[in-house]
Amino acid sequence: MLKFYYNPLSPNARRVRLTLLEKGIQFEPILLNLDGDQLQPEFQEINPFHHIPVIVDNGFRMVESLAILDYLEAKYPKPAMLPTEPEALATVRMVQMITANELFPQVITLIYEREDSPQIEKAKQHINKVMDFFTEALGDSPYFGNEQLTLGDIVAGSAVPLLPKFGINLSDYPRIDDWCKRLMAREAWRKTELSAEEFEQFKRRVRVLVKLRRRELLRENNNQ
Repeated sequence: MLKFYYNPLSPNARRVRLTLLEKGIQFEPILLNLDGDQLQPEFQEINPFHHIPVIVDNGFRMVESLAILDYLEAKYPKPAMLPTEPEALATVRMVQMITANELFPQVITLIYEREDSPQIEKAKQHINKVMDFFTEALGDSPYFGNEQLTLGDIVAGSAVPLLPKFGINLSDYPRIDDWCKRLMAREAWRKTELSAEEFEQFKRRVRVLVKLRRRELLRENNNQ
């Protein structure tokens, strides 16, 4: 049986968990507490970069959430979550990459920076740009690139529903608001949604990780 190493606080792990659930793939969940489990030798043998998610499928190891999603789509093609028409496929890929590279870093800023920081307003302006792009990409379709759920929805749907928690009103983007409600009505989304307590834990973990990363960069710069 496929083994899935994860923690429910991780948005990247949620992408994979949603895909497993939506495709109806049987899996063995292996919870990592992220307070040291990921640094244990037995896990580092599986992923030397000591992060989640990871899947092991019949002995084949996969790391990095977007690569895992592609593997699951190829290995378990029903139901299909990637369109075959070129423009639709490109739309799905764009939504995935824009979520990872443009949207989620701004969410990190909203979590880490002080409310009176000028970085907060810059982050919100950038998020507005992303939401406008997503509105255009969605068009009149119920899902990104297709009439059925796609991997674009999986990835964006792990980040966009967090925005109201930071005071960003999705009703300002009616198509995205309707799309988000459509996702949250699905069983897999309800099952994997963070509770209020888990969301606070997620924010605390992000703050710690950002602080540690900034210290590492500072040390690297001082040693140059």
